[in-house]
This record gives sequence, C-alpha cells and structure tokens, in this order.
Amino acid sequence: MPEQPVEESLFIAAPDGLKLHVRAYGAMLAPRLPVLCLAGLSRTAEDFHALARALAGDAAGPRRVLALDYRGRGLSDYDPNPGNYSVMVEIGDVLAVLDATAAAPAVLIGTSRGGLVAMALAAVQPGAVAGVVLNDIGPVIEPAGLLRIKGYIGKLPEPKSLTEGAEILRRSAAAQFPKLGDADWLALARRGWRERDGRLVPTYDTALMKALDAVTPEGQLPDMWPQFDAMRHIPLMTIRGANSDILGLATLEAMAAQHPGMEVLEVPDQGHAPLLDDAATIDRIASFVARCDARHSAEG
Repeated sequence: MPEQPVEESLFIAAPDGLKLHVRAYGAMLAPRLPVLCLAGLSRTAEDFHALARALAGDAAGPRRVLALDYRGRGLSDYDPNPGNYSVMVEIGDVLAVLDATAAAPAVLIGTSRGGLVAMALAAVQPGAVAGVVLNDIGPVIEPAGLLRIKGYIGKLPEPKSLTEGAEILRRSAAAQFPKLGDADWLALARRGWRERDGRLVPTYDTALMKALDAVTPEGQLPDMWPQFDAMRHIPLMTIRGANSDILGLATLEAMAAQHPGMEVLEVPDQGHAPLLDDAATIDRIASFVARCDARHSAEG
C-alpha cells in the first residue's frame, strides 16, 4: 500500500490581506509539476481530497498538490464586501497562492467556477499555467443549469443533522447523480455543512448568492471564448458529466474543434460536476498531468 503523502493546512494572505486557506499535499520540493485544484462556486478544498492524495502519493511520480478555499469558502476568511466574490478577484488570490508557495507553473484542475478562473488565469498570466483540466465547464454556460444553481446557493434549508442534510442534497441533485448511495450523500453533506454554535451552517458565506444576481431567465450570459483561446498552446483536458446541464455537448464539440489536442472524458451517471473521486477518473487525470510533466520537461 503506497505511503500517504504529508498533508498540511497553509494560510496565505490575499492581495488585500484577507486570509486564504490552502490544503497542501506532498513535499514542497517534489520533482514534478505542482497541481493547483480550484473548486466550484460554493465548494471547498475538501472536494479534491481523494484526487489530491492520489496525485501527491503516486510512487512513480510524487508531486505537490494544493487545493484552495476561495475567500468566503471553507476555512478562508469571509469577505465583508460580497462584490469581491468575483472571478477577477479570485484570479488575484490564486496568483498570490502560487507566488507564496512557489508553485508556478502549475497544472490547474478547475471544477465549474474553478475552470472559469483557470481559463482567465491562462489569458492574463500564461506563464503560470502548465496545463488545465476543466471539470464540467467551458466557455459557454448553459443558462438552465446556472439558474438551477442560483436556485439553491445560500437557499437550502438548515438541516437538523448531517443525515437530514444528505436527504436535502439527494432531493436536489439525485436526477444528476442517480447512482450515489446513502454513504455518498452523507459524505457530500459533511462537505456542505459544518457545526457552529450548535447549528449546521453552510461551508461558505451565504452572501455568495449575490454573485449570481445578474443571472436571470431573460439575461444573456457572456461567453469566455477569448479566454479559452488563450489555452490553445497549453495541454488541456475537459471532463463532462454525462448528465450535465452546465456544459452542453455542442459547446464541448466546439471546444474540441478550437483546441484539437484537447483530451475529453465523459463520466457516466454523474452531472454537474463530476466528483473526481473514482479510480478510473483519477487515473485519467494522473495520466494527463504526467503528460504535462513530459511536455514541460521537453520545453525546458
């Protein structure tokens, strides 16, 4: 059985002084490219625990893996100004983390919101990015899926127990994840709520819902094709949940046409966003990251 990598919590100052939490796996001076994991809109570093352990503890090629709690999520400070819960501010936070940990260039693994941050970062600071995995996100977001997310961010009922929280999540997402069992939903509930003063509260600032104020049924969402195009010379892998209502098949096909080297993985029986915790998916991501190593070495 492979030895588990060292794990630690780091606290890093954002450009405006806010305290950011990063979960770090593996040795700081591991020989291969580091990996930075960027979670979904209301999600935390905990979503990447299984993947990060596998990548950092790979006996054939151990590496440093960092998983960030954005401001207002997980163990990071909440921002008194909800207007700062934006992709542009989060890009600055990511660059601060990369600088403080000497982790650039890194392979970025971005789930949903994290993929938007990764695309934008590749556009403004391409030298910091050695490869990108987009998890169920692309330059065009399906409006129906985004409206569904807006319908529950900061609005789920307060559960009296984690078991009740698991049922709340099951009712809201079972159509996208039909094969998850009781233990899976309970694990998701543990990531979604934490105890505070005898109550279960979300693991994110509920003011985060303001980031979606502009999302309306009548509104037209801006696309990110220019940012996607900035990745044309960067190794790219896109993962799509077969049941996704965020990354449409037409968008995925257009992405593959614009980036012919893009690797694609569809995860069956999962929607938005694939959990990245099964062995097959982890193996595919590990193989992609290893190819980023090889390309980075060849380019010197």
